[in-house]
Amino acid sequence: MKRITVITGHYGSGKTNLSVNLALKASREGKSAAVVDLDLVNPYFRTTDFRELFAENGVKLIAPDFANTNLDVPSIQFDVEQLAASEDCLIIDVGGDDAGAAALGRYSGALLNMQNDLDMLYVINQRRYLTDNADAAVALMYEIEAASRMKHTAIVNNTNLGAETDADIIDSSAAFAGEIAERTGLPLIFTACPENIADKVKTKNIFPVRVYVKPLWER
Repeated sequence: MKRITVITGHYGSGKTNLSVNLALKASREGKSAAVVDLDLVNPYFRTTDFRELFAENGVKLIAPDFANTNLDVPSIQFDVEQLAASEDCLIIDVGGDDAGAAALGRYSGALLNMQNDLDMLYVINQRRYLTDNADAAVALMYEIEAASRMKHTAIVNNTNLGAETDADIIDSSAAFAGEIAERTGLPLIFTACPENIADKVKTKNIFPVRVYVKPLWER
């Protein structure tokens, strides 16, 4: 991982769960880590939900003011340059779609000044009905780039179906992920896989993850 990782994707693609796993991995490796919860659009999948987990593991959380209260105002202020300089690992969890990416655009100037230390990952999930085909997934990626005024550097395949995810679901998504990588010219850097089925998956280059964020229908 580079020092700064920006994570984008469609609602329900698994961005937040990936952000949590990457931050905890960095902490376990002895790195200082911080997560910016820039999801100002969707109130159901927020890194803010994991404030206690982060605190127990030494991960700093920067979240919207009034998050998780009945005064849930979509506002956040942080100095991205200062934060990046003070942490070994900075993860920015961006809200879904181009509307969420607009919030990222406020910080694009500062982030682009640090682009040698930055990756912007586009998370895909073939089992999300609005991005279940390559045309839609690629179109959304470019919409996010236009709204954020930034370019993605890599693809992450995070295809899952919540608790119903099995090895076949992940393995069958390989062609879908490969097509998106080919059409965008971006590398597919890994496929996220629930750690409890990692030994059953045939797909190469997997990143085992613990499922912290459950879909709304499973809560």
